[in-house]
Amino acid sequence: MLDIDSSTSENGARQNGVDYAAGLRRASWAFTTRRVRRATALGLSKLTPPNAGDLVLARVNAVGYHSALQLIDGRRKHLFVDDEIVVAYGNRYAPNQFEAVVPKTLGPCQLVAAGGVAGKVLSSHSSLSKGATEITPLGLLVGANLEPVNLRDFALPAVEELPSKRPPILAVVGTAMDSGKTQTAAYLVRGLAQAGKRVGYAKITGTGSGNDTWFLKDAGANPVLDFSDAGHVSTYLVPPAEMQRVFITLLAHLIRAKVEAIVLEIADGVLQGETDLLLSSKAFHEYVDGILFAACDAMGAVAGDRWLTGRNLPLIALGGVLTASPLQRAEAGIATGLPVYSRQDLAHARTANALLSAADLARADGTPLSARRRGLESQPPIVIDSSEDPLVSSVGA
Repeated sequence: MLDIDSSTSENGARQNGVDYAAGLRRASWAFTTRRVRRATALGLSKLTPPNAGDLVLARVNAVGYHSALQLIDGRRKHLFVDDEIVVAYGNRYAPNQFEAVVPKTLGPCQLVAAGGVAGKVLSSHSSLSKGATEITPLGLLVGANLEPVNLRDFALPAVEELPSKRPPILAVVGTAMDSGKTQTAAYLVRGLAQAGKRVGYAKITGTGSGNDTWFLKDAGANPVLDFSDAGHVSTYLVPPAEMQRVFITLLAHLIRAKVEAIVLEIADGVLQGETDLLLSSKAFHEYVDGILFAACDAMGAVAGDRWLTGRNLPLIALGGVLTASPLQRAEAGIATGLPVYSRQDLAHARTANALLSAADLARADGTPLSARRRGLESQPPIVIDSSEDPLVSSVGA
């Protein structure tokens, strides 16, 4: 066990005769730390309060809701009391799990996301049978300059604006957490890949998680990026100007990879603060060509339709959890006049090409939303048996 002192030696490698670099190598590093060059972490410090994105070595005190930690290589490490882990401090907004913020001190706190996020829980969903996993910070990781090691130090280069020439950009948004957004995005990526397109994917908002990254890579996206590649362990409480920088930076790096289509995912629901501001921004209106809306039921789809079209955003199709019910699917289609695609539909080239055509048309001549809807309705969704599902995954949205 590391004997943490509040001071760091000249070179940061040893404190009071303890080799902290060796201790950090033995610890389990969470998925959220994947961009960090471990050699830059030379020691530990308790001299400063934590900030979002700071890396911390922590000890597990009690295993709760998150009983496993997602590692950089995609493996889920089962957690035990006294395990030592390297995670990042961050805020979290997860209506079905926890709301959490970065604590003001290095005192005991919680593991609030399996991807590796440390925070102080403010509230939790009443259905959770266990509280959050309890951890005790042992110290912030510091470099040669004794400054905390932070995710922003390893982010992709920031980009201020996009080139005029860019591929079609489709975005997936939804009613709330677990409405089927990630499933919708992954199967859309699969369909585009089946159509012969090289597809890039980025999750613009949310909390750091390896599940989505590996799922989208399996579906055929390359590159797969998220907000942590832009320096944030989560996007809850990130200011609007910084969110716009994240949005443009991730898009720019996908475009530089010479992809032929881009799929974006926006976490949580359209009423969540950062999501609302991003969708209402000038940049989102300028760069996104078409939106797929994931909902849990028909009423949610109707509300989403009204919310998005009321802001003149290019909603072109519905999907998500509601498509598991033929009755909900029919209700949503009748009420909105929009095509409703199951994930099996989206995984087919024909559906993907129809959505790309709508996006191309919208960008080329500014076709009104109503005309775009009519164009899609002329190409009804493919109805296939679920046993033909070309991409099988148990990963949730």
